[in-house]
Amino acid sequence: MQPDDTDRALIALLTENARLPVTDIARRLGLARTTVQARIDRLEAQGLIAGYTIRPGRALSPPLRATALVSVESRSLPTLLQRLRDIPQVEQVHTLSGRFDLMIRIAANDTETLDRILDRIGDAPGVRSSESLIHLSTRIDRTT
Repeated sequence: MQPDDTDRALIALLTENARLPVTDIARRLGLARTTVQARIDRLEAQGLIAGYTIRPGRALSPPLRATALVSVESRSLPTLLQRLRDIPQVEQVHTLSGRFDLMIRIAANDTETLDRILDRIGDAPGVRSSESLIHLSTRIDRTT
């Protein structure tokens, strides 16, 4: 079953505040509480709601973020991915099309740690080349 406009509105409210009580959601959407709960259950069962989480506040977020763009020998990719899993500061790894094979998002508490992580990635077997970009400021963030 495809999500309708009400499902999308419900997901938007939960994205904004996952702790919003079902009764509040029902009131905002003009639906019965039981209807909203049934929709949430259905959306979870369909995998359209995959979970609920928290976003750490700025005080808990590492002050430095960087993106490493990496070219990899294809046969080395599984070993490199395992190595990246073992680095707690590696937040995300995406495969790419184009000049680079991976985009690695890194968070670190200081420049020394960031430098060490970038060296560890660049020195990994199978890494042909890498380029790192340090995030300076966030202008648009639709993930929060």
